Amino acid sequence: MEFESEDAAKIFYDEYARRLGFVMRVMSCRRSERDGRILARRLGCNKEGYCVSIRGKFSSVRKPRASTREGCKAMIHIKYNKSGKWVITKFVKDHNHPLVVSPREARQTMDEKDKKIQELTAELRHKKRLCATYQEQLTSFMKIVEEHNEKLSAKIHHVVNNLKEFESIEELLHQT
Repeated sequence: MEFESEDAAKIFYDEYARRLGFVMRVMSCRRSERDGRILARRLGCNKEGYCVSIRGKFSSVRKPRASTREGCKAMIHIKYNKSGKWVITKFVKDHNHPLVVSPREARQTMDEKDKKIQELTAELRHKKRLCATYQEQLTSFMKIVEEHNEKLSAKIHHVVNNLKEFESIEELLHQT
């Protein structure tokens, strides 16, 4: 099969996954070394691979959770070809686990996760803008402090020179 874009292929496989009763996951991609654009992509079942425990690396505070990974091999591999189309170059149909009875059930939890991800992404974007604003204000404040510091230094330098001049005049007056 051919698609006009990578997104069209993702949408197709996502719809296929929903109809069959599994959740599609973007697994990996291969990029051009020249310009970094994506040349190939693997899309598969969200139960692909196995969960590697990292509990010991960070702390034992994390709650142990049941792994959702079961080593499923179901996937498609799409590749950008010279004609500008995205082509399925590999298709693995079989799953090594039961598919969800109600495809809506599987998608609903992803929709909730997607909403949460969107909320958190929007919040992160807002915090980054806020941080950039604070950084601009801080930079502006630091510039004002530096300018004030330079003016104070110049005034102090002027006062010190005046004192030296006054002391030399006073010394001359005492000598006479």
